Amino acid sequence: MTKILKDIRVIEMGTYITGPAAGMHLADLGADVIKVERPGTGDPFRAFKGGLYSPHYQTYNRNKRSIALDTKNPEDLEVFRELIKGADVFIQNLAPGAAARAGLGSASLRASNPRLITVDISGYGEEGEYAKMKAYDLLVQAESGLCAVTGHPAGPGRVGVSVCDIACGMAAYGGVLEALIQRGITGKGAGLAVSLFDGMADWMNVPLLTYEGAGRAPARVGLAHPSISPYGAFALADGSLVLISIQNEREWANLCAHVLLEPELPKRPGFETNVIRVKNRAEVDGHIGAIFAALSRDEARARLDRGAIAYGFVNEVADLARHPALRRIEVETPNGTMRYAAPPVRWADGAREPGRIPAIGEHSARIRDEFAA
Repeated sequence: MTKILKDIRVIEMGTYITGPAAGMHLADLGADVIKVERPGTGDPFRAFKGGLYSPHYQTYNRNKRSIALDTKNPEDLEVFRELIKGADVFIQNLAPGAAARAGLGSASLRASNPRLITVDISGYGEEGEYAKMKAYDLLVQAESGLCAVTGHPAGPGRVGVSVCDIACGMAAYGGVLEALIQRGITGKGAGLAVSLFDGMADWMNVPLLTYEGAGRAPARVGLAHPSISPYGAFALADGSLVLISIQNEREWANLCAHVLLEPELPKRPGFETNVIRVKNRAEVDGHIGAIFAALSRDEARARLDRGAIAYGFVNEVADLARHPALRRIEVETPNGTMRYAAPPVRWADGAREPGRIPAIGEHSARIRDEFAA
C-alpha cells in the first residue's frame, strides 16, 4: 500500500490514549511521527508489571520515533522548536493550559510555522467551568450520559474499553486529514481542538434526541433492545449465551417455525406483533429462554442458520483470541514480538506494514542531528 502521508511529519506530545491514538493512525499511513517523551519515564502508560509495557501503550504507539526532551530545559526547548519548524502537524493532550504555560501554545506555534496544523486535545474543551477538570475516560462516560444508557436495569455500567478516549482520538485523526486536504488547497495550516466530552456527546445523539423528542431517555436493558422483542441473550444448555436479533415479523415467523419449532406461536395472544411483544417482554423472553435452555451450542447454531436468524454468541475475551474472523498483525516492541488485532480498513492493493514500537528516546540522537539548528 502506498504510504500516502510519507512526506508528512507529525510531532506528538501525547500521553495515555487519545493523542497517541491519533498519532498512530497517521503513522500507519506513512507519516513520520516523532513522539516527544519525558526523559527517563516517557509516556506514563509505558509502565507495567515486571518492566513490560502496558497493553495500552503497545496498542497505540507503533510506527513512531521517540525523542526524550525536557522542555523546561532551554536546550531541549530549542530542539523542540526546531522540530516544530519542520513539522506539518503538532498533537498534544497535556493537562489544560500546560502547553501554553511552557510557551508551546498552538497559536504561537502556528505563528512561527503558518503551514502547521495544531491539535489540542482536552477533556471538556478550552472554556467554561469544566475546562480545568480532570477527564479520564470513565469520568467522561459518566458525565456524557453514556453510563446511564449502558448496563442492566438494576444500575448504570461502563463500556468495557476506553471508548471516550478512542472516539476522541479518531476524531482528531479525521480532523488532521481534513486539515491536510484544506492546506493542499489554501496553503495554510489550521488550529483544531477536540475534547473527550464532545467526541462522546456526538456518539450520544440518538439517546439525546430520543430524550428531547419523547421526554425520556432509552432504558437500560442489558443485553436486550429497548424497542424490539425478541432481541436479547438467552442461555444455552452449557451455560453460554446466544444473542438473537429479530427485526421484523417475517423473521419472527422464521424464528418460531425453524428455531422454536412452534410455527403457530405468532398467533398466540401477547406474541402477535413487535409492539405487543415489547409490552409482554417478560413472557416472550421466558418462553424463548426455556427452549434455548435445552439446546447445545451446536443445536442452537444449526436451528438459527436454518431459519436465517441474525445471531451471535456472547463471547469471552478468550473466545476473541481464537475467533475465526480475527485478523492479526505482528509488531516488534522492546519486549519482543506482539500479535495485535489488525486495523479494520482493508486495502485492495495490500496491507499496511506495521512499524515497531520505540524504546524511550530510542531515536533522540538521530532526530537531534536531523534538526540541528
